[in-house]
Amino acid sequence: MASAPLLVTGAAGQIGRRVLDLLLAAKAGPIIATTRKPEALADYAARGVDVRKADFDDEAGLVAAFKGAGRALLISTDALDRPGRRIAQHLAALRAFEKAGVKHVVYTSFVNPHPATKVLISGDHRDTEAALAKSSFDFTILRNNVYTDMMLMSLPNAVASGQLFDARGNGAAGFVTRDDCARVAAAALAQDTGGRRTLDVTGPAVLTSDQVAAIAANVTGRPVAHISIPPEALQEGMVKHGQPAPVADLLVSFDLANQAGDFAVTTDTVLKLTGKAPQSVEAFLTANRAALLPK
Repeated sequence: MASAPLLVTGAAGQIGRRVLDLLLAAKAGPIIATTRKPEALADYAARGVDVRKADFDDEAGLVAAFKGAGRALLISTDALDRPGRRIAQHLAALRAFEKAGVKHVVYTSFVNPHPATKVLISGDHRDTEAALAKSSFDFTILRNNVYTDMMLMSLPNAVASGQLFDARGNGAAGFVTRDDCARVAAAALAQDTGGRRTLDVTGPAVLTSDQVAAIAANVTGRPVAHISIPPEALQEGMVKHGQPAPVADLLVSFDLANQAGDFAVTTDTVLKLTGKAPQSVEAFLTANRAALLPK
């Protein structure tokens, strides 16, 4: 008897597409992929993926989109335009999963979403995890650490100027690549496991900004010094350089949580679930060296 399809929500995003590629390469499935714009996944439909339209603001439509799936990957949505929208979407998805007959939910959460964390968006993850705990589902919660990929936003300017500014102090993080998170998500979705588990998904080491700056200097051959500044000064500088105030506030909140130690977590989850060790920051930056250097 054929196994129930694996469902990937938000499948047109970076994580979603990579998960689809990994599932197809492993010949896992059948696969259902949902997105607000099915035409964006026409290439996957041509490869046999059942692509369906799903709008997380339309709960009735979600039930139809999720119908038939046995295990589902709920990739946290990007609905951060107004407070409360993202958690409302997640809760709608969980209700739709139940009505559609889904048995196991894999959810992409965030590291240490405790009530005291400074990360402004952690409440959405905390509340989604709480809803899963109260549900009838088996589940796998994947608490992804800070993406190494985000360094490609800050380090090019740091390499050009020789100074890496942030508000992290001596705080450290177990940076993990987006690709490693996708590999873990695909593995957790494809596994025939039951029960309930919460896993921290991290890179191989905890690094401070001083260490990141030293790695960037070594990879590029240019001097880079880390300078930690007050969070208010960082926020003001971001706004002066064009960041909307809410975005600046969010980014600063990550630095404050980093400084408080919320991200100083490493595990062997990537290796255990995928059979391959996570990529180090040095290896990632070396592979992306061209993106760090001035044009």
